[in-house]
Amino acid sequence: QVKLVESGGGSVQAGGSLRLSCAGSGGTVSYYDMGWFRQAPEKEREFVAAISYSGGVPYYADSVKGRFAISRENAKNTVYLQMNSLKPDDTAVYYCAAKPRFLGNYYRVSGYDYWGQGTQVTVSS
Repeated sequence: QVKLVESGGGSVQAGGSLRLSCAGSGGTVSYYDMGWFRQAPEKEREFVAAISYSGGVPYYADSVKGRFAISRENAKNTVYLQMNSLKPDDTAVYYCAAKPRFLGNYYRVSGYDYWGQGTQVTVSS
């Protein structure tokens, strides 16, 4: 069983950048495909980005393409989300998640078995 802990959230002005980290423990993150999701107040949790267990082709929501980049360092059991050109609409709690490789849908909440506690990102205009 994998425990995931996010960090790196905070408050930033529009146009700024943040880098989120997701550290895994209790299991080997390299066995899992990893994803980032976000949830704004009174909205459903939505897909942001994902990356395969091997660090291959990444997947992005249309709303963040060209601005966000997901990466992973399996040797450090860590996944990152670099967020640039942030907008007020990016304000949300960001969650890291792990799903078994070769199983489940990258884009759906239901595809993931393990979740972190979330980190708040606030973008002001």
